Amino acid sequence: MKNPVHIIAEAGTNHNANPETAKKLVSVAKESGADSVKFQIIYPEGLYLSEFFENGKYTPNEVFEMRRAGMLTDKQWEEVSAFSQDAGIPFTASVFDQRGIDFLDKLDAPYLKIASCDLNNYPLIEAAAERNRPLVLSTGMSQLWEVEKAVEAATKKSTAPVILLHCVSRYPCPPDQTQLTFIKVLKESFGVQVGFSDHTESNIAAVAAVAMGATWLEKHFTLDRKSKGFDHAYAMEPDGLASYVADVRAISEAVSPHFPKVHQDESTVKQRARRSLYAKRNIEAGETLTADDVLIVRPEGAFVPDDLQRLTGRKVTRAISRFEPLNGDMFEG
Repeated sequence: MKNPVHIIAEAGTNHNANPETAKKLVSVAKESGADSVKFQIIYPEGLYLSEFFENGKYTPNEVFEMRRAGMLTDKQWEEVSAFSQDAGIPFTASVFDQRGIDFLDKLDAPYLKIASCDLNNYPLIEAAAERNRPLVLSTGMSQLWEVEKAVEAATKKSTAPVILLHCVSRYPCPPDQTQLTFIKVLKESFGVQVGFSDHTESNIAAVAAVAMGATWLEKHFTLDRKSKGFDHAYAMEPDGLASYVADVRAISEAVSPHFPKVHQDESTVKQRARRSLYAKRNIEAGETLTADDVLIVRPEGAFVPDDLQRLTGRKVTRAISRFEPLNGDMFEG
């Protein structure tokens, strides 16, 4: 059965340019029970200036160089993608330029992800949408009108689903700043699947988000929070990710409708806990039942407490023993 909440295990760039570490992250995502594993495939020249022109001269961009040093090659990504397929968990990534879109399309990714920083990069959104794969858009740093324009850009180029992730672009994000009520705003405004890109450091916000109707969750994870890199410090370690997934599965089950409403287990409790009508004394045939003749006590029986009013004043057709449960064949009419 497909999980009602799709959990993205967000590995980001936490592979630290090591394909074997990337594969370990894939294994952790699979073992946690997540629905997909997602990385960030960043070609620095498609995202940053390689140099800044300042004070009449060019200065190297340190972030550009750090991103370049933290890259995997396309061949290595192909190996990681194949490893994911063998492990039985879908592989995808956030993309930041046309090259990334082309590469993910080649790898047959189940969906493409556009990060919050590019929600107003409508040419990139349109280029991704043209691949006609599900498109996940994070909405951090954005006003509602910006989300509207992004959805327009996506839907005019594709009939594939658009998934909006409510997001607050703080790393980590304090729970009191998550603004989870915006999940309902997105659902009501766009009528698409809505989720939550979770940058908090516990499971609480995710549980609340699912209760509010989120059907996608994205959570950063790492092998070791003490590792050097962009996303390790606020990411969950393997045990934390497994706990996160378990809590999300539990709440998604709790908020899912079940029919009949009263489960068999609850029916058993109901039989013990609900009250019924019992004879308070020995009652002879032909007597008229009064309220003083009746006990309203557990367990559940043929008559509920509300039946007392219609039974009082009726003649008894046979002898009733003290503490015997009252039932319909004891009365005239």
